[in-house]
Amino acid sequence: MSKFKHFVGIDVSKEYFDAVVILDGTKEKSIHSQFANDYKGIKSLCKWLKEEGSTYENTLVCLEHTGMYGKLIINYLTSFKFDIWVEMSLKIIRSIGLQRGKNDKIDAERIAYYAMKNQEEAQIYEPPRKVIEQLKKLISLREHLVTTRAMLLRNSKELKGFEPELSKIYAKFCKSTVKGLEADLKNIEKELDNIIKSDENLSNVYEKSTSVTGVGKVTTLYLICYTNEFKMYETPRQLACYCGVVPFEYTSGKSIKGRSRVHYMANKKLKKQLHMCAISSIRAKGDFKDYYDRKVAEGKNKMLVINNVRNKLIHRICACIRNNKNYELRLAS
Repeated sequence: MSKFKHFVGIDVSKEYFDAVVILDGTKEKSIHSQFANDYKGIKSLCKWLKEEGSTYENTLVCLEHTGMYGKLIINYLTSFKFDIWVEMSLKIIRSIGLQRGKNDKIDAERIAYYAMKNQEEAQIYEPPRKVIEQLKKLISLREHLVTTRAMLLRNSKELKGFEPELSKIYAKFCKSTVKGLEADLKNIEKELDNIIKSDENLSNVYEKSTSVTGVGKVTTLYLICYTNEFKMYETPRQLACYCGVVPFEYTSGKSIKGRSRVHYMANKKLKKQLHMCAISSIRAKGDFKDYYDRKVAEGKNKMLVINNVRNKLIHRICACIRNNKNYELRLAS
């Protein structure tokens, strides 16, 4: 039996948020209010909930994943021990079915109803440690700088083939910018290394992950940040599904027999990083190269085999972390 008696749905926007409380698990007994999306507004929310008999002990708070707009609410309510469920908006929309009309109040009510209906499946939010938040910010900044540098270098290279004179002018004015970006990237790499070394648990997870052939620093940090140090998923298959590397069957009766394929709803960044790891592990001498060559020789599609390697990499990483051991390559006797 669920411990929750009241259910709060919060629809977040930049300047304010709407909150709807379903009291005593009865949809007809719902109340609504709107608050400013700042500390003062969140304090008013807590006061309002308390007046209605809704406390951290008997209330489930649910809101959509809205990035930075919902962060203040999540951090504040978590500090007061509220159980918070941060859910994908698409999951909420699809679970409710066909709906007509939309505004902030209705959206908050639908979120509250979703929480009440699916309370047994609620995934209570566990806030990441401060060091993980630091890693996230640095990795995000690194990604922006890498993209900017690549764009500048690519444009210069393209111009060289068509307008050499203009290419020289372009390269001249971009030279100092590119150098500055490369210097900043080096500093970020050093800071990332310092953060990893300064935290024992982080250093341990990092060591176990990078011991797997083909898995590098950036991929490991992405996995650590997106999975909250591998706490968000109970099994390697769940993580593999999140990364979009698990194929699912598409058949129905006798008429529909589609090929198995991965789902489009996946973390594209992790999928891209794992793809690069798979290519690296296939190029290196070892069991993955042997596996790839054998399957391709059997007539298997190359991308299918690469996806299988991505899946295997996740299982190996999770096994190393679960057993607290570095990966050991077993050579054929």
